[in-house]
Amino acid sequence: MTAFNAVRFRVSPGRDQEFLNAHKNIHEDWPGLVHANIIKTGDRSYCIIAEWTGVDALARARPAMIATLNSFRDTLEDLGGGLGVTDAVSGPVVTALK
Repeated sequence: MTAFNAVRFRVSPGRDQEFLNAHKNIHEDWPGLVHANIIKTGDRSYCIIAEWTGVDALARARPAMIATLNSFRDTLEDLGGGLGVTDAVSGPVVTALK
């Protein structure tokens, strides 16, 4: 069953392009990824929304996702509230609306 993950980030001042560039080749490193989008949610705020072939593919891709995060971690600000530099959620689709 299809799964999605969403990860929220806040980029340090002047580092937006570095953050965006770090994601250019994710399709090569993340088997099972159907597609992903980075959306700008505010000033220096972004969210990645990704669709996966299933929860197993998403779980298998976690090491590659962490490696990618580590490549640009220094461009991020702590989100506060004990979250660290990311706020990530994921799970299977339970209802497809359209």
